[in-house]
Amino acid sequence: MNIDIDSIVNLISFYGLRILGALTIFIIGKWAAGMIVKVIRSNMEKRETDPVLISFISSLTSGILMVLIIITALGTLGVETTSFAAVIAAAGLAIGLALQGSLSNFASGVLIIMFRPFRVGDFVEAGGTMGVVDEVGILFTILKTPDNKKIISPNAAVMGGNITNFSAHETRRVDMTFGVGYGDDLDKVEQVILKVLSEDPRILTDPAPTVAVSEHGESSVNFVVRPWAKTADYWGVFFDIHKKMKQRFDEEGISIPFPQRDLHIVENQTKSASA
Repeated sequence: MNIDIDSIVNLISFYGLRILGALTIFIIGKWAAGMIVKVIRSNMEKRETDPVLISFISSLTSGILMVLIIITALGTLGVETTSFAAVIAAAGLAIGLALQGSLSNFASGVLIIMFRPFRVGDFVEAGGTMGVVDEVGILFTILKTPDNKKIISPNAAVMGGNITNFSAHETRRVDMTFGVGYGDDLDKVEQVILKVLSEDPRILTDPAPTVAVSEHGESSVNFVVRPWAKTADYWGVFFDIHKKMKQRFDEEGISIPFPQRDLHIVENQTKSASA
């Protein structure tokens, strides 16, 4: 049997160079992928991103990059990668359609963690419910209501509507309304209200409280009372001022009228004709 040495050498040279090129692409690509993942992880850690999200994004990025590197290396070897890429794309599409809702929740979770519309411990209204944020996950946000209920809201529902964060600022305005009788001295009422507010150390002087007549109601003249307090003191101020205002009104002889209506009866008198 004759052995064609030149053919063997050419074959080894041809495939050897391809194998060497594929190995080079794989090694350098793997190193570059590691560096990219490291930079992404470092930037997310600097932004104090949730550790769960850091781990997930790092793993996802690493996996995608490695798939691309392997496909490129196989192409260098002469392997037909078009059908291989098509199969991966079809599988990805099928998985995406099957997990459409979960992917939407995941994307919303990423946005929540990145943009921080709220943090754990904030009191918010989001996703159709209100409560303290107990946990922010990749797919769900868990709230604890004031009556200690656990609400699990999909992140897509949370990000799909308005988010009201009551804890976003250090101070809040406490809005209250008090009604007094039409016969009461309005200037005196205003001074009494301001006095009650000034006696509570939790109420801020800057900005100053607003006290003004807002409405002539059916049975009362209504005052809007809007002091400012620290967010943590909001409900304490709200409840205590209502109690103190009633007590001080009683001491000062200021009436808090009940709803009432005046009823006018018109009596028709008929004169009988004399026979």
